[in-house]
Amino acid sequence: MMQNVHLAPETDEDDLYSGYNDYNPTYDTEELENDTAFQQAVKTSHGRRPPDGVTRPMTAVRAAGFTKAALRGSAFDPLGQSRGPALPLEARNEDSPEEKIRQLEKKVNELVEESCIANSCGDLKLALEKAKDAGRKERVLVRQREQVTSPENINLDLTYSVLFNLASQYSANEMYPEALNTYQVIVKNKMFSNAGRLKVNMGNIYLKQRNYSKAIKFYRMALDQIPSVHKEMRIKIMQNIGVTFIKTGQYSDAINSFEHIMSMAPNLKAGFNLILSYFAVGDREKMKKAFQKLIGVPLETDEDGKYISPNDDPHTNLVIEAIKNDHLRQMERERKAMAEKYIMTAAKLIAPVIETSFAVGYDWCVEVVKASQYVELANDLEINKAITYLRQKDFNQAVETLKMFEKKDSSVKSAAATNLSFLYYLENEFAQASSYADLAVNSDRYNPSALTNKGNTVFANGDYEKAAEFYKEALRNDSSCTEALYNIGLTYKKLNRLDEALDCFLKLHAILRNSAQVLYQIANIYELMEDPNQAMEWLMQLISVVPTDSRALSKLGGLYGSEGDKSQAFQYYYESYRYFPSNIEVIEWLGAYYIDTQFYEKAIQYFERASLIQPTQVKWQLMIASCFRRSGNYQKALDTYKDIHRKFPENVECLRFLVRLCTDIGLKEVQEYATKLKRLEKMKEIREQRTKSGRDGSGGPRGRRDGSAGGDGGQNCGAGSRGERLSAQLRALPGMEEPYDSSSNKELDASYVDPLGPQIERPRTAAKKRVDEDDFADEELGDDLLPE
Repeated sequence: MMQNVHLAPETDEDDLYSGYNDYNPTYDTEELENDTAFQQAVKTSHGRRPPDGVTRPMTAVRAAGFTKAALRGSAFDPLGQSRGPALPLEARNEDSPEEKIRQLEKKVNELVEESCIANSCGDLKLALEKAKDAGRKERVLVRQREQVTSPENINLDLTYSVLFNLASQYSANEMYPEALNTYQVIVKNKMFSNAGRLKVNMGNIYLKQRNYSKAIKFYRMALDQIPSVHKEMRIKIMQNIGVTFIKTGQYSDAINSFEHIMSMAPNLKAGFNLILSYFAVGDREKMKKAFQKLIGVPLETDEDGKYISPNDDPHTNLVIEAIKNDHLRQMERERKAMAEKYIMTAAKLIAPVIETSFAVGYDWCVEVVKASQYVELANDLEINKAITYLRQKDFNQAVETLKMFEKKDSSVKSAAATNLSFLYYLENEFAQASSYADLAVNSDRYNPSALTNKGNTVFANGDYEKAAEFYKEALRNDSSCTEALYNIGLTYKKLNRLDEALDCFLKLHAILRNSAQVLYQIANIYELMEDPNQAMEWLMQLISVVPTDSRALSKLGGLYGSEGDKSQAFQYYYESYRYFPSNIEVIEWLGAYYIDTQFYEKAIQYFERASLIQPTQVKWQLMIASCFRRSGNYQKALDTYKDIHRKFPENVECLRFLVRLCTDIGLKEVQEYATKLKRLEKMKEIREQRTKSGRDGSGGPRGRRDGSAGGDGGQNCGAGSRGERLSAQLRALPGMEEPYDSSSNKELDASYVDPLGPQIERPRTAAKKRVDEDDFADEELGDDLLPE
């Protein structure tokens, strides 16, 4: 071995050419023939080679075409083209069991996906059908797999997804027993991992069924099976447990749940529910602490300054413009709006109870809010304080509170001035209302509520053209301002521009599909346009929205009556009478209808009710006596006439009937009544002569109701004309040729005065509020008090 070791020379260290003759003995081929091991290896390897002509592939270089045969002169063919085309692919056997299983599994997955899509589109029935079909096919698939392969090869994930989707669809279709049974199948199967957390869904179903004890039980079972690392899931389940405790009235247990949540992972819903629980138990101090915790919940949204460009860089401006209203920004706005809603609601809830008075409580809430990240809500709380004063009918305090905002920034000043304008408008102080409306508009020219209130004040002064301009400007600033659109329709109606008014209300109907006020206005405009068919159609829609509205029913009956359809008119008048049996117009029409059909006993019932409503009107009692006489009950008729004479001794018609009946029956009292009749007729002639002499020539003779109260003197043109038509109808009934029919109708005037005043009812569902048509219009002109 030492012969291959070369020592460095001790001399000539600086020889530049030294070492060039040195070489590695490994590359010495001259000694290979004498190397026994090498020769043996060559011989052994050579001996195992196949004979010439058989090319053994060289594994390292086979793909490049370097083979021994190629070296021996064969053509270079790395792609193997000389061997001809490739053999055709083996045809798939679709009848094989494996292929059938594969296709069936694919179909099951498609059905599950279609079921989920149908559910997301709102077609719950189709989603359930698809889920059931997927369940049936999956069971067939399991049986086929068991026949072909071992049970270990069953696709458990597919089975789980099919059952879970089926349970979800049952729950969505409110088939709760079926959903619970399906969830039980999943939960009890030990082969499904993490199936225990589905007990949350089962708890939700029991909560919907109001089985609160079982809901809590399943929530707690789910909580036990979810590991502590899944913190967010556990918090949500505890929140469900707290809500369920609130529903059962176990507020102390609910407080424990929400307190734990607020200590571990505070959120807005838990904080608000904690306040509700403390409010239920009446703990003032804890309510304050819970409100402070709610205020301190982090909002986790970006600052608004992020969306303001710091410079004029066009690239930065484009990026900011792109993200200014993207989905993330919308989600941030929704979260902020939800936080503000919870805080405002909580403050309005606890303010009246946490201190000795609600004003002190509001002040405490305002101070807490001012020191938090929601400082802009302090002004809204102050406005709500004014609204609370208003609900308590303390208008002076409400006005004083709102006047404090006159020196605040423009947006708050505009909101306060808008509410002040509305308050003064309600009190008919139109000068003050106009002043504050101007202040609101000047503070914020783009405030649609302020512009609407300004238009209201102008409308009240009769300047309809100018009012329409303010309403149009409000609509230009906010096309969704339904108050302005409604009011401009009323303005066009006042200006007799019915086509434009109809266009406004039809647009409003497209926005507010079930608004009774809008439906009434459309029907009324069609009536003014003398299109009764359209008016009746829209009134039918109105009745479908407010089926108990007596005024709408009577209006529809009147239209059918004017068209000559007495049977339909009777149906709607009768329905109107059922809901409001004190409407004189309806009572008079029904009485006249029964007289016309010769059902006098039925007519008596309605005229008796009319006499109870208007006891000073002799007309109704005369009609009762007439019905008795027509039905052949002369004695009852005579007694009724005598009773009328005692109440109204100067009524000429009553005396005429008494004279006639006593003469026909042969009673001795005929001479007494005849004497009284002559004396009254003479007095009547004297009055007529005085009238002709011009003593009251300026006003002309006006009909007087005998024995009527002084408050019944005023009349409304619309109601009077309608009463005259009904009175004419009564006088035109067959068989009514009595002496009083030929007399002057000023003694028997059917144009009555309703105690409530002649009205057009504002169609509302809850409150049967009746106002004059003009008052109905003005009331709708008022804007909402709430700043939002």
